[in-house]
Amino acid sequence: MLRRKKPIIVALTGSVGKTSTKDAVYSAVKGSLQARKSEKSFNSEIGVPLTVLGLPNGWSNPFLWIKNIIDGFLTALLSKEYPKILILETGVDTPGDMEKLTSWMQPDIVVLTRLPDVPVHVEYFSSPDAVVVEKMKLVLALKPSGKLIYNNDDTIIQSKLSEVRQECIGFSRYLETDFTAGKDKIVYQDDVPIGIEFVITTQGKSHKVLLKNTIGTQHLYSACAALAVAVELGVAVEVAVEGLQKHEPPAGRMRLISGIKSSILIDDTYNSSPTAAESALQALAEVKYATRKIAILGDMLELGKYSSKEHEKVGKQAAQSADILFTVGIRAHQIAEGALAAGMSEKNIFQYDDALRAGRELQALLQSGDVVLIKASQGIRAERIIEEVMEHPEQAAQLLVRQDRTWRSIV
Repeated sequence: MLRRKKPIIVALTGSVGKTSTKDAVYSAVKGSLQARKSEKSFNSEIGVPLTVLGLPNGWSNPFLWIKNIIDGFLTALLSKEYPKILILETGVDTPGDMEKLTSWMQPDIVVLTRLPDVPVHVEYFSSPDAVVVEKMKLVLALKPSGKLIYNNDDTIIQSKLSEVRQECIGFSRYLETDFTAGKDKIVYQDDVPIGIEFVITTQGKSHKVLLKNTIGTQHLYSACAALAVAVELGVAVEVAVEGLQKHEPPAGRMRLISGIKSSILIDDTYNSSPTAAESALQALAEVKYATRKIAILGDMLELGKYSSKEHEKVGKQAAQSADILFTVGIRAHQIAEGALAAGMSEKNIFQYDDALRAGRELQALLQSGDVVLIKASQGIRAERIIEEVMEHPEQAAQLLVRQDRTWRSIV
């Protein structure tokens, strides 16, 4: 299919921010170019080919997989219409995963979001550096004329740039580069946060961006990267910015949702890692006008030998960002210990083994004006906490992660 249709391939990888950036890229270019993006977070050796063929995931349904095989064959053989741009999210769970993808895919543009010191999935690698090496295989697969668009604030990525022969284009929040975001602030309506506003500077001009229904500086990086990709693909900056203004954040990524009792929920329940948890807590700390700030933090999975230390570290930050802490899961006990050691009162720390009970207890605790951050790895199923306390639970299917029949059937 790729050899026949020759689409421009934009491939994204990193340890945080892949899905948000992929969706932002699509918003920036879809008004100008025929594009297709990976659905949800389909970034594996199965998910990426499904996107290439434009097919859904069969999950555990054998009949749907049979249909997919037939449809895939017919698409590859007969399809005349095909997107000019493929925006593909790529991830790695185990050694060799990226090599399998790049054995048949050669990107025109690679976007590197962030490579933190302790990435998720490190449990299955010999070291954090081994994860970085695996992800960098995507960059090494770039076409000779390809471009690398990278996070200029990331020191690990910076250290790898000497290995890249292709042109490199930077985006950033702090260190000035080709596309730099700044002057960010949370936007309020009647003292309630409704979005984040910031300015992206490129080619000597500044462009204001307002993203509604979300907060967090991580979205500055996604928007900057998206603008860089759009410009590289020939989209006018003003047109790409207009596309970003209409961008809706993905479910479970710092999404603002109205809660019961006039509370505000920050839904960051898609997944969790140390870097992502720290960014989310920083966003919570920056919210104004809250009656109380409540952090609900669950297990961060697949951290291996780094698990205890990283959970404790997140707990220490939670003590600085929140008035009340809920922890969910066995590993999250270390978050509670870290918060306690950092000075949070024991009476403000609540520990639970499962999300459903935490959600029920939160209902009773909530007060008008509370702002609640909910974040955990997907195995904790923290979206169930959101569903317990959101003002309009009938909107769960549209707003929350893991709402399809397969996920909801998992206890």
